[in-house]
Amino acid sequence: MLVDPKSIDELEKIGGTNGLLEGLGVNPSKGLNTGPVAGHPDHDGGAPRSSQELAAGGGAQYRASIEDRRKVYGRNDLPERKSKSFFRLMWEAFQDKILILLTIVAIISLALGLYQDFKPGPHGVFHDEGCPPEGCQMPKVDWVEGVAICVAIIIVVLVGSINDWQKERQFKKLNAKRDDRTVKVIRGGNEMVINVQELVVGDIALVEPGEVLPVDGVFVRGHGVRCDESAATGESDTIKKATYDECIAERAKLGDGKQLKMDCFMLSGSKVLDGVGEYVVIAVGTTSFNGRIMMAMRTDTESTPLQLKLNHLAGLIAWFGGISGILLFVALMIRFFVQLKNLKNPYDETQPASPNDKANVFINILVISFTLVVVAVPEGLPLAVTLALAFATKRMTQQNLLVRVLGACETMGHATVVCTDKTGTLTQNVMSIVAGSLGVHGKFVRNMNENIERSIADNEDHDQADFSFDMNEMNEVASPELKTLFNEAICVNSTAFEDTIDGEEQFVGSKTETALLRFAKELGWENYKKVRESAQIVQMIPFSSELKAMGVVVKTAAGKYRLYIKGASEVLAKNCSRYVVVSPTTVPGVETTEFNDASRNNIAKTIIFYADQTLRTLAIGYREFESWPPKGTPEGTAEDQVPFTLLSRDLTLIAIVGIEDPLRPGVTQAVAECQHAGVAVKMVTGDNVLTARSIARQCGIFTPGGIVMEGPVFRKLSDADRLEISPRLQILARSSPEDKKLLVKTLKSMGEIVGVTGDGTNDGPALKLANVGFAMGIAGTEVAKEASDIILMDDSFANIVLAVMWGRCVNDAVKKFLQFQLSVNVTAVLITFISAVSSEKETSVLTAVQLLWVNLIMDTFAALALATDPATRKSLDRPPERKNAPLINVDMIKMILIQAIYQVILCLVLHFRGHDILGVAHTPRNDARLRALVFNCFVFCQIFNMINCRRLDRKFNIFEGMFKNIWFLSILGIMVGGQVLIMFVGGAAFQVTRITGVHWAISIVSGFMSIPIGAIVRILPTKPFEKLLVAMRVYPDPSKIALVDPEDVDDDESDDGYEYNPTLEKVRDNLATYARFRGGRIRASAVAKGSSYKAMKKEGVHLQNLMAMIPALVGGAIGAGGTWVKETNAAGLANPANHEPSRSTADLYAGRVQLHPDTDPSDPLYAKFGLEPPSPSGYAAPKTPLGPVSPLSPGGK
Repeated sequence: MLVDPKSIDELEKIGGTNGLLEGLGVNPSKGLNTGPVAGHPDHDGGAPRSSQELAAGGGAQYRASIEDRRKVYGRNDLPERKSKSFFRLMWEAFQDKILILLTIVAIISLALGLYQDFKPGPHGVFHDEGCPPEGCQMPKVDWVEGVAICVAIIIVVLVGSINDWQKERQFKKLNAKRDDRTVKVIRGGNEMVINVQELVVGDIALVEPGEVLPVDGVFVRGHGVRCDESAATGESDTIKKATYDECIAERAKLGDGKQLKMDCFMLSGSKVLDGVGEYVVIAVGTTSFNGRIMMAMRTDTESTPLQLKLNHLAGLIAWFGGISGILLFVALMIRFFVQLKNLKNPYDETQPASPNDKANVFINILVISFTLVVVAVPEGLPLAVTLALAFATKRMTQQNLLVRVLGACETMGHATVVCTDKTGTLTQNVMSIVAGSLGVHGKFVRNMNENIERSIADNEDHDQADFSFDMNEMNEVASPELKTLFNEAICVNSTAFEDTIDGEEQFVGSKTETALLRFAKELGWENYKKVRESAQIVQMIPFSSELKAMGVVVKTAAGKYRLYIKGASEVLAKNCSRYVVVSPTTVPGVETTEFNDASRNNIAKTIIFYADQTLRTLAIGYREFESWPPKGTPEGTAEDQVPFTLLSRDLTLIAIVGIEDPLRPGVTQAVAECQHAGVAVKMVTGDNVLTARSIARQCGIFTPGGIVMEGPVFRKLSDADRLEISPRLQILARSSPEDKKLLVKTLKSMGEIVGVTGDGTNDGPALKLANVGFAMGIAGTEVAKEASDIILMDDSFANIVLAVMWGRCVNDAVKKFLQFQLSVNVTAVLITFISAVSSEKETSVLTAVQLLWVNLIMDTFAALALATDPATRKSLDRPPERKNAPLINVDMIKMILIQAIYQVILCLVLHFRGHDILGVAHTPRNDARLRALVFNCFVFCQIFNMINCRRLDRKFNIFEGMFKNIWFLSILGIMVGGQVLIMFVGGAAFQVTRITGVHWAISIVSGFMSIPIGAIVRILPTKPFEKLLVAMRVYPDPSKIALVDPEDVDDDESDDGYEYNPTLEKVRDNLATYARFRGGRIRASAVAKGSSYKAMKKEGVHLQNLMAMIPALVGGAIGAGGTWVKETNAAGLANPANHEPSRSTADLYAGRVQLHPDTDPSDPLYAKFGLEPPSPSGYAAPKTPLGPVSPLSPGGK
């Protein structure tokens, strides 16, 4: 391929541009000889009809029609992804393991229910107000449970599939809108406008400023074309486009192996900044740079951590429910066989049971056993997950987070690493003036309060004349005359202009010139158009790399002449003999004074200070002339051809400005919040390493223990070294898309949950590979959006924090529901089991319909109520859970078991001893009331336990935020009202009778006791429970990290399915010695050949001891996680000498790895990469091939 990577050598092999045009059958001036032709309105395209229409060359390629080219080279569109039908989406939603388990349960429950309802004979009786002494006939409602479970399954499937269907349709509309744009081409010698989808290989397309290239091509001709390829490659510098011949000439001048400063390749997805020109199309659709990446994005998504855990939980629940059902079935069958000979006819106890009666008893045993299985399965769990995700994604959309993949929401709750692009993600991708010096002494800074480090005022200023001010105060500091002078120097000496792009006013042109025009506009100075129109231009001096400056000479209103000039600060500052005078109080007019040694030293240090912060510094000056041409001009020189060397001396300095792509608002705080939440932030950019380091330092990514590395170095690391480096890598500069993918792949292999942010085409592969991909909604390319899971609609990195919060909120909602649901299930299973075994009629104290009300209807309400708690920043105060961390933690198990024990004891005591406690006789009506009381107590225990489950931590305020949550209060009211309604009017359907006021008091008080019991559980220490559960092998040992499912690991290969962290294992294997604790000392210990893991296990060395005793690993851990990050300003921007820019810059220029200046000097990576650690008193001279570098030398910039 010619463009991926760009290869002038490959183009040379086919004969350059001429050979390419010949091969494609294209006339370079007339374009393709197809389509409408001037003078032939009836010509509908296709092959030329006469020799006059045939271009020079005459080959078959010249006779190819547009359709022929489409057949050979493809269409300029992407094949429409085959949409999944609604029924296909429903089928995929149904593949959830819990839903499959519920389906099996529903089918069997429905079959047994129908049998019970339609079998011959009476259905049973119940006692209620108004019933005769022998009781009322029970309604035939056993089928309801199976139907209700089916309805729940249908709701879950419909909610998930409808959501996916809507998202897919919405994204299709976005894609259709994306393709609806036009482009100018030359066909048959005529310039015409066509839709981008009509472009074919061989078209001669025109470029204009502001256009985003839809296809790949080779530049044919033009003037001043510069492209921004940051969206495609991540490179923030503009690329000058030149013809093939000009590129060959530059290569010959520089020599082989040198990087060319310009190229002739037009890359799809890049943006034209300025200039006009033409290029020949060489790749369209799926074969273009943009198209190939888009097609690579079309892969299936991975299962989320929550899905994996829920699938595992489904298996455990099925096993638990199955075992419980089998045990009950066996127990009841044993009693059935023991009593088989003495069974009586249920309708006439004087007669022995008939075979049909015995069969009915067996069916009853089967029904109650299966009821136990139904009770064990949390029917509301899939609905809880779906509701929590739906609720969260709706609120996220309101906060400018468009969730394309529903599961991505909860995945972000587990995120441990965010790999972010720099350009357009952390920064605004808009070059702006962020600091500068007005004259020599007026040091201004954009947003001074937030960027005080950028001010150099009074820093070693001998005459103490420097002063700082915010850039917004420029109009108060500068006089009206100085502002006019400054504005004219910016506006007249510029080729940039303002245009409307996508309905928004934007400056178009080189990034430097647009930054200056934006600066003037922000300060409210006179519009650039009026300034230019009023200027009488005498001579223009275009920018060139040799001059490193550009200028313009104008005739002033006073009849004199003035040169406005801007260029490289280190060049122009030397040519200035005077500078404008400014002070904190406005100086009238434009006062100037001569440079002296102090002021020259001041401005030199200012330039170096800005350069160390990787700001692009620019000097702006002027010079007055009494006449034109000026004195000394050689005779015969035209008025507009006065030599630059004659003009560019004795200049007056107006200002030095520092230009940078500034951080997006809120980025610094967002990075700090991510780190506080235990989410490490890593910058991965195609930009140069110095700029990347500066931005990373500003936003807080570069912290003690962190590593800066370039892509070429990273990709050459061995697998072991890459595993060792990746957790501490904080800046990966000059990286290719493959480097970014490699980093993400490495982090994922270590068990990290990786989020990747990006806006460019080059970010696509990594976005797709990541667990969660974030694309920018405004600046993001179509490739980035296609690859993403979540779109940041306002392009704010700060919304990453919101995504983490909502992800944790979803996970918390599911956990809250699980804690609530499993308390219900464990209680119901035990009550059903015990009461059925103890009952002579094999019936449970809680009927199937009552259990249905609690297990499905109330649990659904509880799922909705617990899902409505909003995300809070308090969720960021804890580290993320490991991907393989148990879904149900020890605190949850403790709460579930103790609440279940209380509820079981309460219900069984009332069931077996209720008559004695209440002092009532054993009559059918009292028996019915007691059963109703047990049911009512059981329900109110769940209602109050739902409130108790609002907190998962060990804090006591379970009512926090509850009274602000209208949803929760409403649902709580519905649940209480529904239960009251059932107890008063639901006698027939729910087999209950009305109870007295005393019974109601007992029910409510018994339920309320769940809250103080919950408080007691929170007080109880967790460690003893954890040790007990670990010893019983029902809970994983938290001191070990599970790499795979313990059930899938052979005991001979691993200790109970666990291994130590692979990163630490690799580090230990690569260190020369191992350390162990003995007598308070660290002593070297030789380890026998073989597995280091087995050797350490044999020696009794555990992970905790190892990390406690090896400083190197502690140092590594410090750089690895956000929770270990300490905030420091020791390496701030305010004092460049403090972090020795000369040394770090020299290291980076030499292609070396760099560690943060505050990293522990004993860190083993200093020795590993041949770096000299900082001395205790500061920093030693750099040990680099470049030798010692002075802070004021070019190497220190």
